[in-house]
Amino acid sequence: MVKKFSIEEVPVENNIPLEPLLPTGAGNDTPKEHSSGSGSPEEEQSPKKTEPLPMITVTSANGDHVITRIKHAEDKEGDDTAQHNDQQYLALADELSRASSGSNQMALYEEDIHHQGKISALLNRLANYHAGIEPNTSERKKTHAKARLGTLLGVYLPCIQNIFGVLLFIRMTWIVGMAGAIEGFLIVLVCCGCTLLTAISMSAIATNGVVPAGGSYFMISRALGPEFGGAVGILFYLGTTVASSMYIIGAIEILVTYMAQEISLFGDVSVQSNALNNYRVYGTAVLLLLGIIVFIGVAFVSKFATLSLACVILSILCIYIGIFAASPDRSVHICYLGERLLTSDSVTVDGVMMCIKNETGPIFKKYCHVGENETTCDPYFEDNPAYTKPGIPGLTSNVFHENLHNKYTYADNIIGQKIEGNRDRGEIIADITSSFMVLLAIYFPSVTGIMAGSNRSGDLEDAQKSIPTGTLSAITTTSIVYVTCTFFFAGTIEGDLLRDKLGESINGGLVVAYLAWPTKWVILIGSFLSTVGAGLQSLTGAPRLLQAIAMDGVIPVINFFSVTTKRGEPFRALLLTLAISEIGILIANLDVVAPVITMFFLMCYGFVNMACALQTLLRTPSWRPRFKFYHWILSLIGLALCVVLMFISSWYYAITAMAIAAFVYKYIEYKGAEKEWGDGIRGLAMSAARYSLLRVQQGPPHTKNWRPQLLVLFKLDDELQPKYSKMVEFASQLKAGKGLTLVTSVLEGKWMDRFADAQAAKQNLQKVIDQTGVKGFADVVVTESVTSGLCHLVQNSGLGGLRHNTVMLGWPYGWRHNIDERSYKVFLDTVNNIGAGQMALLVIKGANHFPASTEKLKGTIDIWWIVHDGGLLMLLPFLLKQHKTWKNCKLRIFTVAQLEDNTIQMKNDLQKFMYQLRIQADVEVVEMAESDITAYTYERTLIMEQRTEMLKNMRVGKIVQPQSIVDNSRASLPEVTVKLDTVTEESTTDEEKLSERNQYTFSPNFRQEGVSMEEMASSINKNVLDIKPDQKNVRRMHTAVRLNEVIIQKSHEAKLVILNLPAPPKHESGELNYMEFLEVLTEGLDTVLMVRGSGSEVITIYS
Repeated sequence: MVKKFSIEEVPVENNIPLEPLLPTGAGNDTPKEHSSGSGSPEEEQSPKKTEPLPMITVTSANGDHVITRIKHAEDKEGDDTAQHNDQQYLALADELSRASSGSNQMALYEEDIHHQGKISALLNRLANYHAGIEPNTSERKKTHAKARLGTLLGVYLPCIQNIFGVLLFIRMTWIVGMAGAIEGFLIVLVCCGCTLLTAISMSAIATNGVVPAGGSYFMISRALGPEFGGAVGILFYLGTTVASSMYIIGAIEILVTYMAQEISLFGDVSVQSNALNNYRVYGTAVLLLLGIIVFIGVAFVSKFATLSLACVILSILCIYIGIFAASPDRSVHICYLGERLLTSDSVTVDGVMMCIKNETGPIFKKYCHVGENETTCDPYFEDNPAYTKPGIPGLTSNVFHENLHNKYTYADNIIGQKIEGNRDRGEIIADITSSFMVLLAIYFPSVTGIMAGSNRSGDLEDAQKSIPTGTLSAITTTSIVYVTCTFFFAGTIEGDLLRDKLGESINGGLVVAYLAWPTKWVILIGSFLSTVGAGLQSLTGAPRLLQAIAMDGVIPVINFFSVTTKRGEPFRALLLTLAISEIGILIANLDVVAPVITMFFLMCYGFVNMACALQTLLRTPSWRPRFKFYHWILSLIGLALCVVLMFISSWYYAITAMAIAAFVYKYIEYKGAEKEWGDGIRGLAMSAARYSLLRVQQGPPHTKNWRPQLLVLFKLDDELQPKYSKMVEFASQLKAGKGLTLVTSVLEGKWMDRFADAQAAKQNLQKVIDQTGVKGFADVVVTESVTSGLCHLVQNSGLGGLRHNTVMLGWPYGWRHNIDERSYKVFLDTVNNIGAGQMALLVIKGANHFPASTEKLKGTIDIWWIVHDGGLLMLLPFLLKQHKTWKNCKLRIFTVAQLEDNTIQMKNDLQKFMYQLRIQADVEVVEMAESDITAYTYERTLIMEQRTEMLKNMRVGKIVQPQSIVDNSRASLPEVTVKLDTVTEESTTDEEKLSERNQYTFSPNFRQEGVSMEEMASSINKNVLDIKPDQKNVRRMHTAVRLNEVIIQKSHEAKLVILNLPAPPKHESGELNYMEFLEVLTEGLDTVLMVRGSGSEVITIYS
């Protein structure tokens, strides 16, 4: 039995199993190490882990360890004997602390669990995840209210309410009458098919992971990215806002035209202008009232939605009962003259219909003119009888065959006929020209509203199950209703009465209201309330959608509307929504407003289909929808159908909607959306990039397509900032936004140690790229040798066929002042590596003097063409002149004639060559006459070689006194009669310190043992002073000096001098001399670009 414990207990998290705690040995106060020692059965039993164990802390006999053990009931406070109880379980405190974390069972992954957390905690967070908008942890939103809506209340009924709208009551009969049963069915089929395909795509997107709160905008934006998401969001917002104006206009039309014509403020509502003015006045008043309700009483909106839904369902049931109950006996009667349907006002006298041709009847007075001697009547009046017939004869009549085909009518013609009508005679004329395309555009808003369920995704108990089931069920239900209504209306109601849009032949009544059972007021009141409710829903949802888009921050210009009131109401967004809705109300014509809504929703639905097709075709790893009944072909058909419907309905509205979407897209792209949502467009870009790379890899580019693809090698300072940022600006000017630019650098060290530095340096390079507007990429390599790192970059930068062919280097300014040979060795090794890779090389000297991209230069760009290396010297200045910085500069090309050359012929040939290249440039041939080598050249060569020998000796551990070298070297020069020019040292750059101006650095550690400073200096001075200049070096120095004199003379005012970079030395012994030659060649020039081509032609005279 386990002994009883006292009530003193440690925290639960410190409880551990008894098995790891081992008994102490006899007479030993120090606990043993973990071993296979055994105890009694009672001791082997341990309480459950969930029960807290009482613990006591004691000190070991030697005082080295603090020991924790289980406290028994007989242990007393301050009892020292408890420390020596050799029958208790003991453990070191640090062992207990480790065990208490729960990681003793996963010791191998202890560190990972400490940083990443336990699986149980992760699963708990995921299981309780309800309404996060984004997958990024920084943007998660917590939801405290548990979702409770199911499929019926959360998705199905809201979709039913939003799909069944005002058009079912006031335009459906007119559409069937004009299009006929067959084409009317096609209109319904096409529109319902479009929404069905869109719902299938939306179901796939909605079931691909946890459905976020915020509705369709969030699903689309997270699938297509911030640019498309922002564009779709704005279109969806505009569609919802304009829909509110459509609902309000429809409600006022029902009120003023069909329910209470006496409240008209502008006379007879059968006159279109009077009706539209009434719609504007009453519509504005209703809009303000609804806006106040939305702002003050959102709870009322939710309650009214239930009433509105009940009205919709009740009205539709009454219509179906009326369809089957319709008969000639209970039908309203309409008056005809021949085949012309007449208005009820024109044949009614004192409330009695008089559809007769008698002279006392109203028809006679409208068609006949009674003169003093004779009466003249319209021939149509004389040839056709007047009669009445039931307007709604019922299904047993033969009207279905009469209504089978279309009766499209031009504006101002008699409805259903091709004869121009006269309203003064009581004839009913068409107010707009009808066609299949026009009716399609007007009808399509009747099938919108399929996203009402997804908009409530945050309140659904199981959104991934409810959204597909509820939405598809609602579309199926409404589609059945629309299709059956199309055929039932065609088979129940007279065709001319169907085409009577405003019910002028039945006292301005609503046709579908006269069809309903038991009374027309069921439909009138029900349709009015349901339409007002739909308008309330739109005015409630649209501001919240705009506020959600603004909260995303992808469209900075609308960030103003992200602010809410203390009650969480988007008041600013509501004001904008009311203003846009008022514009629709001022239009007042439902047949004009409906196509606008059609465009916005078709664009939105098209993007939904595109998102589903894109994700499916790309097969992204995160695309795992639970809804399996989708296919990319269905999504593409839905997308194509949306686009076709847009242009069929109204091509100018379609172009306007696309222009709005394109403007929003480019605005977001221009502002630089920083959101990364793992969208499909990124995957599409990757697929397109892969395809393009494979195409580019097929072979090297043709000479006509060659352009410099730059690899810019940067040097970083101690702060990991690029030293000469203007090199990137020059690369931008040279590229003019075209081709590839890679901006790279090398850090010396180990990758494991300097990973953070590499990332910081990469960010700094990327910042420079962004500031200069270069279209390129940044990268940083960490190697133990800078030369090796640069070599790796030259070899391996780029991918596939998208690789650099030109490398840009900066000049190593401090190589003269640094005893370390790496100051120039890295440069020369990189030049050799670039040459070995058959790449072009650009060496920039005077980088800080190069112009910024915001400057505009005027002057000349001078090209000194000494060696032909593929025409790169001709191509570079031409590319520079494409940039605004160099656009106003003139090109001048200089070439050097040798002694045996014909300078006149060379100039003519060069001018012809430039003409064939289509490059405008001034041409000049420079003659360099044969001249003796001057003492200046001899002196420069001697100093150069003495410096080289001295640096060589210093690197092997010797030392020299520089002043004696300079004095003795000048004393050893032969006497000359010419006057020597002063030797000018290169200018100190901004980055150099004053201490770096000293040419040599000495250290006492170089002195050899047993040799005094004086003896070493004397020995080395003797060797250095015995040097005689090499004749080849003298000739090379002579060329550099003479060429520099000519360049200074001709190009001292040039904005940029471009010349050939001489071939680097093949042997290490000539490296310092080569650097000196380049210094002499470019002395006195502020901005120099030395170019060395790859050897292949990069420019051609052929087309």
